[in-house]
Amino acid sequence: MSLPACPAMPLQHAQLCIGLTGGIGCGKSTVARLFESQGAGIIDTDALARQLTQPDGQAISLIRAAFGADYLTDTGALDRARMRKLIFSDADARHKLENILHPQILALVKSRLQTITRAPYVILMVPLLLENPGFMQLVQRVLLVDCTERNQIERVRQRSQLDETEIRAIIAQQAAPEIRIARADDIIQNDGTRDELENQVAAMHNCYLRLGHKNTI
Repeated sequence: MSLPACPAMPLQHAQLCIGLTGGIGCGKSTVARLFESQGAGIIDTDALARQLTQPDGQAISLIRAAFGADYLTDTGALDRARMRKLIFSDADARHKLENILHPQILALVKSRLQTITRAPYVILMVPLLLENPGFMQLVQRVLLVDCTERNQIERVRQRSQLDETEIRAIIAQQAAPEIRIARADDIIQNDGTRDELENQVAAMHNCYLRLGHKNTI
């Protein structure tokens, strides 16, 4: 497998922030952990969403007002399974939830970016990065983690116990693979072995170190 070439484009911001995206089951979290082991700062928007929707989370009152208490668990957290079924069958409900969560997540991301000062660069994980201009404005490069649809479905099935119909519904809500590939600056292909994945991450890490260094001089 050929490793990614190091990009040469100059950066325009003081802090190098890489937007990490990819379809469900492509391995974004695994790749982020590998970058973290190399010393990168990590901001995971899925983790921030869970923080906002836990009991007494900042988004809970707005979710209750918009969807009703039936979409909360007995402990007062978001009922993620029930909400998932709703938003992947009702586009209006999905947009309503995104309008609640995305501004709050974006505010948390901006705050976190100000606190990560010692890492050579930041990996910002956003599953729907390309669909959200607010998050795109924070990143200087887009790193896509890609894999075959067959691998996506199998990984999600093993991880989340969803059936194939549910998984395909989630995939259908995300940007098509050809669109993600066309808009990505860098691509990590996650269909091979763990060693191959680690080698790709190490190569990109070295590229980002050089880009980050150029951006500070």
